[in-house]
Amino acid sequence: MIDRYSRPEMSAIWSQASKYRIWFEIEAHGCDALAELGVIPKSSAKTIWDKGGAAEFDVARIDEIEREVKHDVIAFLTHLAEFIGDDARFVHQGFTSSDILDTTLSVQLARATDLLLVGMDRVLTALKTRAEEHKHTITIGRSHGIHAEPTTMGIKLARFYAEFARGRDRLVRAREEIAVCAISGAIGTFANIDPTVEEHVAEKMGLAIEPVSSQIIPRDRHAAYFAALGVIASSIENIAVEIRHLQRTEVLEAEEFFSKGQKGSSAMPHKRNPVLTENLTGLARLVRMAVMPAMENVALWHERDISHSSVERGIAPDTTIHLDFALHRLAGVIEKLVIYPDKMKSNMDRLGGLHNSQRVLLALTQAGEQRESAYRLVQRNAMKVWELFRTEGNAGDGTFRDLLHKDADVTALLSTEQINDMFDDAYHLKHVDTIFSRVFS
Repeated sequence: MIDRYSRPEMSAIWSQASKYRIWFEIEAHGCDALAELGVIPKSSAKTIWDKGGAAEFDVARIDEIEREVKHDVIAFLTHLAEFIGDDARFVHQGFTSSDILDTTLSVQLARATDLLLVGMDRVLTALKTRAEEHKHTITIGRSHGIHAEPTTMGIKLARFYAEFARGRDRLVRAREEIAVCAISGAIGTFANIDPTVEEHVAEKMGLAIEPVSSQIIPRDRHAAYFAALGVIASSIENIAVEIRHLQRTEVLEAEEFFSKGQKGSSAMPHKRNPVLTENLTGLARLVRMAVMPAMENVALWHERDISHSSVERGIAPDTTIHLDFALHRLAGVIEKLVIYPDKMKSNMDRLGGLHNSQRVLLALTQAGEQRESAYRLVQRNAMKVWELFRTEGNAGDGTFRDLLHKDADVTALLSTEQINDMFDDAYHLKHVDTIFSRVFS
């Protein structure tokens, strides 16, 4: 993982030093439980805590041992014995390597998720604040990228808030599913270790118990976890793409904050590019990249193989670090997002009021016209506005209304007052409060 897309708090969880400290704690807590069962002396369990707890594990030394023994857990245990001495023979009694590796991964993912939840909360707070700020800021809604009917910038942001609130709920559930402990020994039958040891370690490490672990924790848990992260990444991209479109020169209804001294291009001094949201789109791809390998890790040979291991060594740190960085970058973008209400209004008016076409259509049907013929009446006037917009670049506010006033087939059914009433934009915003109460109540 490169520093450019890392926050120190998250990177620390995945450091070698942090990993070895968790390995030691699992082993030491296990020794406490074994001592209570009378399997090992209580004095030995204390010595293991005293000497191992004070140890500064030498990553280079562990790597040196691993180059000889070709086994990471054995290399660590060998190094640990250099601190503990004779009592080291009681470490790892009845354990298998996966007990340590899988339980450690659960601890790391749980801790990583706690940081991700902080990032999610920051995004939610930013979205809510800006949604309330622009609750009634009218803007054109677009479908297929084409002007549709008015909405508000607040509703746009409220929609993203609701999406991220769902994402947060999924992340909480994913944490619950992944935060499990397995200390069940080779093949998971507890043949050489009592289940109470697992219970003790789980409690001390803040984990639940995996009810049946074979020799590893079942990987459907991890698949569901990374899938939840992938959905959140897609939600990040959803907002990022919206902002990128709004910042296009031809639109320019909102843009990323451009700080003093910032430069947008090495060649073109005029550029103000949406670099942060483009970066978020890329980071989202990296997070989603982990989902398929995590799914493929579910199917392993019999009670275990290690085809999942190399995958998780990469995707677990990379995915959580990328997503953590992306969440805080997104929150910063939203907090500082520059929004231009006047440009939103002028863009909406460029099509001469076409966003009210459905109102006119419905009014004609209410006046007795069949829907198909009413549609034709509205569309033939609308297409004239489109042609004017195409040739002039701006149809002019009220053009559509003026054409309807001149259409004898329309005025035979609707009065001047009725037609004018169709062009009150406040009509489109009458249920904004209802939407906000549903989202933020």
